Amino acid sequence: MTRGEVERMRHFLRFMLVLAAAGLAGCTITQAPSTPQPKRSTAATLGVPPGQLPPIGQCRIWIPGRPAGRQARARSCDGIVAAAPAGAWILYRPGENRRIVRVRYVDETRAGIVVLIRLFEAATGEFLSEEDPEKPGRRRGRRKGKGN
Repeated sequence: MTRGEVERMRHFLRFMLVLAAAGLAGCTITQAPSTPQPKRSTAATLGVPPGQLPPIGQCRIWIPGRPAGRQARARSCDGIVAAAPAGAWILYRPGENRRIVRVRYVDETRAGIVVLIRLFEAATGEFLSEEDPEKPGRRRGRRKGKGN
């Protein structure tokens, strides 16, 4: 091999080494840090912190997925259904039973239309029962612990 051929071979090997290093750098796997998903209400839990519940006898419009500090303040329940946007929950703490939170679920696409009512225990957020929105106070299904 001549001296020129040896020099070209070195340049070629350096080039291949740089190319391989660049290729490996482009293949590194990175993982974005996982962010916790907000708690959503299910049949088992309410998912609203007890400190964010309205005072006894008042209501609060709750927007699922919105941080607690960005929720509307508690207010009188008068006219609250009409003010509730689509997909909102209307939280109510009845005076006759301080341990209960009554949640009216507003239709996902129609503001001010209640499609479901659920009762939860205020302290733990545990689901207790459902009510028919057409006949409030009449329970659908059994209380937790008695078949549900």
